[in-house]
Parts: sequence; C-alpha cells; structure tokens
Amino acid sequence: MSGASPPPVIVLMGPTASGKTGLALALADHMPVEIISVDSAQVYRDMDIGTAKPSVEMRARVPHHLIDILDPAESYSAARFAEDARRLIAEIRHRGRTPLLVGGTMLYFRALIDGLSELPSADPALRARIEAQARAEGWPALHARLSALDPQTARRLHPNDQQRIQRALEIVELTGRPMSALKTRPCAAGIEGRVCRFVLMPHDRAWLHARIRRRLEEMLAQGFLDEVRRLRARGDLTPDLPSMRAVGYRQLWAYLDGECSLDEAIQRALAATRQYAKRQLTWLRSERDAQVLDPQAPQALEALLRSVVSA
Repeated sequence: MSGASPPPVIVLMGPTASGKTGLALALADHMPVEIISVDSAQVYRDMDIGTAKPSVEMRARVPHHLIDILDPAESYSAARFAEDARRLIAEIRHRGRTPLLVGGTMLYFRALIDGLSELPSADPALRARIEAQARAEGWPALHARLSALDPQTARRLHPNDQQRIQRALEIVELTGRPMSALKTRPCAAGIEGRVCRFVLMPHDRAWLHARIRRRLEEMLAQGFLDEVRRLRARGDLTPDLPSMRAVGYRQLWAYLDGECSLDEAIQRALAATRQYAKRQLTWLRSERDAQVLDPQAPQALEALLRSVVSA
C-alpha cells in the first residue's frame, strides 16, 4: 500500500431494527470490507439473541470486530471503543481492505469522530454509594439532587435514567464541577483519510415500530428468555451492570425476579426499544456531513455504492 491512498472508512449509522446489518452484508458482496461493530451490547459474550448479534455464518462470511470481546461482568467505555476502533481501522487498511463501521451506539461514534470530554474514570466505591442511595430514595430523588448541582445536565436526563444520573453525580463529587462544564473540553478525535458517512433514516415511524415488534417476537422464539435466565443463574451478574442494562435484558430480568408478568416485561421491552430508537433518531438528525438513506427504498445499496466510489 506504499504510496497509495488508504481505503476510505465507511460509517453506517441508524436506529435499532432499521436494517443496518443487512445493508452492511449486501455491501460486502461488492467491496472487500471488514466490519467494526459499533454496539455497546454486542461486545459481551453469551449475549447473542437479545443483542441481534450477527450469526456465526455471517461472521464467517465477512470479518467482524469488537464482538464477543468481554465477559458480561466487565465494563466497556466509549473512550476504549475509540482506541480499539482506531487500531482496527489502521490494521484493516494495512490489509488493503475497507473498514466498515456499523451500529447504533451513537456515543461510540461521537467518541471516535468528534472526541469525548476529559472526564474522570469511574470510582467503584462512590458508584456503590450512589446506587445505595438510589435504592433507599429512588432515582427521581437523585435526579432532583442533580438538578441542584448540575441543572444543565439534569434537564436532558429522564428522572429514571439511572446510568447517566449516576455518572453525572459521580463526576460532580469527583471533580467538584458539573459534567456540563467539563464537557466543553473535548479530547483528541477524528479518523485519518477519507470517511464516507451514511445514516439510515426511516421516514415511516410505524414501519420501524413494526420491525422492532417483529424482531423482539423472533428473539423470544429463538430463546431470548432462556438466554437471560442463564446469565442470571451465573450468580455474579446483577441488573445494575452495564451489560444487563441493555434493552430487553433488564426487562426480562425483572420478570425472572418476580417484579412483573412475562407479558408486562415484553411490553416494557417494546416501549423501551421504541424510546431508544427515538433517541437514536434525534441524535442522527444532528449528524453533519452524512448522506441520508431510506432503508425502505430498494435502491439504498446502489446509492451507498455510488457515494463511496465517487468520494
């Protein structure tokens, strides 16, 4: 590859259940790509059905990266993803192939392309104390506390957004400053060379909701509940872990804990997935320098190929 321009990096973003995997595999039939998963749940082993992880056959057909790299008891961060993705992009380009980043974890894309703020690392003892306070007082009470300490961050968080409320309170206690102030100082970011960015943006919300429902039904038929049951039976995992907070897993875990009926858990999972897709779409609408593709359009692949070739 000496003296030649490296292959472009293709970025394919979209909400959950919008057809990203199918489009990526179709693109692999036309280009020598290797896929880098941009998914905060697919990094975990033994979480296959509920994360819509590409099958073994798919991964044999096209090389995939950042799948099955951690145990569910471990944590993964956007900063670590950015480091891993940059290393993989360089390695894939060195092989003369095209890196194709595919997923819906928008914070990971932001970390890689735009950079993250210089925020302190997690403090396990402080985090445990905040969780204990939440169990005693409820997350809305902690959200109210955050409103007094960091009103700008609190305004954009739901009172039951446990993970983000916890992190925001943790940062205030560790630094003495609100997260909203620290977030104005970005760290290094960017991808070297050509980057072709695409957003799958369904124009019909009912179409996306129908796909979300159908996919959850297929997951349950494939044994999603048994998958959660096996993870819960390990004994070392809890609903507070990042892995078990994934949509679908935490709702089925609540059913297994006797907190609700199975039907209620399924309805909660559907509602949570729709809300997740809504947040993704809001984020995607703010994307700059990205070509919007309609996943319902039969010519989406052709449009993507034309743009990559002409870039």
